[in-house]
Amino acid sequence: MLVVFEVHFAPGADPDALLSAETLRETQAQIMTADDAAKVGFTGMTPPPEGTEVRLIAVASKDQRWIQRALELSDAVASFRLHDVGA
Repeated sequence: MLVVFEVHFAPGADPDALLSAETLRETQAQIMTADDAAKVGFTGMTPPPEGTEVRLIAVASKDQRWIQRALELSDAVASFRLHDVGA
């Protein structure tokens, strides 16, 4: 099972610094822009408003809590939504 987090960043936040190298290595999370996600087959995502930084994080459902905890604790994250995309 795969889940995707839609992450909206606070103004001035650096999306590239969101998850630690350890978190990325242990969860094998994939961080993508909306354009990157469309290229690999994720469809139906509403384009972000202009001037808003958004990233999609695809991760196995078994690691959902790990990523969610990291997002909740990050000052860089303004908000996020979880999407269940199946296998």
